[in-house]
Amino acid sequence: MHLAIYLPLFFPLLAGPAARPLADRLEPRLATWVLTTASVVLAAGSTTVLGLIALAGLVRIPRIARLADLSPAVLGRDDPAWVPVAVPAAVLLLAVTVVASRFLVRRVRAVCAAVLESACFPGQDPLVVMEESAADAFAMPGLPGRIVVSTGMLATLDDTERAILFAHERAHLRAHHYLFAATAQLAATANPLVRPLAAQVSYTVERWADEAAASTTGDRRRVAVTVGKAALATKRSGGLRRLPAAALGLLGRRGAGRRTDGERTGLDTAGPVPRRVAALLSPAPTGGKWRATVTAAYLTAAVLCTVEAAQDLHEVLERARGG
Repeated sequence: MHLAIYLPLFFPLLAGPAARPLADRLEPRLATWVLTTASVVLAAGSTTVLGLIALAGLVRIPRIARLADLSPAVLGRDDPAWVPVAVPAAVLLLAVTVVASRFLVRRVRAVCAAVLESACFPGQDPLVVMEESAADAFAMPGLPGRIVVSTGMLATLDDTERAILFAHERAHLRAHHYLFAATAQLAATANPLVRPLAAQVSYTVERWADEAAASTTGDRRRVAVTVGKAALATKRSGGLRRLPAAALGLLGRRGAGRRTDGERTGLDTAGPVPRRVAALLSPAPTGGKWRATVTAAYLTAAVLCTVEAAQDLHEVLERARGG
């Protein structure tokens, strides 16, 4: 079997170094699509290869080979996979399956709970105001989706800032940002190496909503002021304590997009809110498409290596079946 079967396991190694530059340099909508797609392709490729290696090792067991009508002699000659590698691959595949399945079940339950909770609010008005002194605001998926905001948050913002808040939350609902975040998180569950991509997706969906609000109001600086003002109000009042699992809020989720590299300073180590404010105070991002092109080429190579690995194993099994 060709050594290309192992290559997809190494492609996710670049996810960490590449995630932050892609999130910062690409236009937020494009960045979200690129990062989400990358997380899915890399996680799917590595999981598929684990399955191929485990299968290749499994058929090396003489009893299994005879049951599958495969020639042990041919399998031994073509050496489809090293048994010392196949065993840990099978264990990892089992662990990935269990962990990813549990995450998927929890996420589906969270979305269903959010949809049900949205449906239980009276009327069809997407805006729901909670009588609560803590400053909170978030968007909940549903039919219809709801924008939930506390009286504490409304009291903090003036009319223009409230319009910015509503435009931000409407962007979350209109573009179904929770699906991007959930998909990237599922991929990160299947392969921890792509966690940096999922963390940046949580950041870029907020940036996407920020730019949508800026486009609606025509004032990027005012959007930056609103984000900072809401963050301070939330911190002082103890908000974000009830943010549902499937909801997205003006301030994002705690820890989303935060860099863990202790060697960096300034904005490199800042949380998502200071990064968003800094981005809004800078010119709107329009470039970086060559980075998306390079990323697409990299992901295409990962897919081709995975297909090549599957084709290799298929040919070995065909020879063993006729041997």
